[in-house]
Amino acid sequence: MFRKLRILILLLILLIVAVGAWLERARSTDWDSTLWVAVYPVAVDHNGSVHGFVNTLSSETYASIGGFMQREAGRYGVALQEPVRVLLYEEVAEPPPEFDPTAGALGRALWSLRLRYWAWSNDNTGGRPVPDVRMFVLYHDPDITSTVPHSLGLRKGLIGVVHAFAEPGMNGQNSIVIAHELLHTLGATDKYGPDNGPLFPQGYADPERQPLYPQSRAEIMAGRRPLSDTELDMPFSLNEVVVGPQTAREIGWSR
Repeated sequence: MFRKLRILILLLILLIVAVGAWLERARSTDWDSTLWVAVYPVAVDHNGSVHGFVNTLSSETYASIGGFMQREAGRYGVALQEPVRVLLYEEVAEPPPEFDPTAGALGRALWSLRLRYWAWSNDNTGGRPVPDVRMFVLYHDPDITSTVPHSLGLRKGLIGVVHAFAEPGMNGQNSIVIAHELLHTLGATDKYGPDNGPLFPQGYADPERQPLYPQSRAEIMAGRRPLSDTELDMPFSLNEVVVGPQTAREIGWSR
């Protein structure tokens, strides 16, 4: 009897978590109120350069993300004046649990649980509004780290883990990565193939352009702008990026 009771309690907990996650996802993409997004900076390389850079950050650093979402939502007829508001929250001292891309399904599930617990443990709002989405941005010293790990956006828990460079000249491209992972948390899928090239047509900003190349902008979930059949480049800011029709449907901006 006691074993059956434990199983029943566990099932009830899982049901509550599942319903809560479903409601959380539904609220995040109904677009009837502003989505509050918190950016929590994390200094991965513990040196004066990275900590000094983190100390210069402000909500204005990420203002282009809110502007990008407002501009693109307007193109799809979303009436909300401010779809997304991005604010800088408290710095987090320790990085999140590392993700092992070779882990199996069970390993990924356990990592997701550990990440959600870590995010909850470090969710210091500092008197600011409780956010709908939490983006933890891990800043690396470009003089030490030339390439960073893959960033992630989780729909379950509405959590993003972004690897970025602690360099003012990289703020524009860092914001592209943050916006990309933010859209993952809202249900958007990647629009690039195994070679990292944009998929046609969903990964092209203007798939009907004649001639097709060069594309003047990039689709946000493809990340790169095709210049020819073999050439790609990375846009420098969100001014050079759009939300394509498939991505708009995935996040509830269109049907």
